[in-house]
Amino acid sequence: MRIPYNQLDQDTLQNLLEEYATRDGTDYGEREVSLVDKVASLRRQLQSGEVVIWFEPGEESVNLVLAEDLPDDA
Repeated sequence: MRIPYNQLDQDTLQNLLEEYATRDGTDYGEREVSLVDKVASLRRQLQSGEVVIWFEPGEESVNLVLAEDLPDDA
C-alpha cells in the first residue's frame, strides 16, 4: 500500500527517512555521506515521485521503494 509522504507528520517522516538511511545494506558509494545529506536526498526523491513509501500490511513493515518498481495499480 502506497503511503503519501505529505500525509505523514513531519517528525514521523523525518524518523522514517533517518531509519532508512542508516539501515545495513544502504550503500552510498565510495565516499562518506552525512546523515543530513542522505535524508535530504531521500526527501527530494519522495517529492519528485521517484521514490514512494510502501507499507506491507502482512509484514507490518514500511519501506522506501522506487516508484518504477511498483505495478501501475499499486
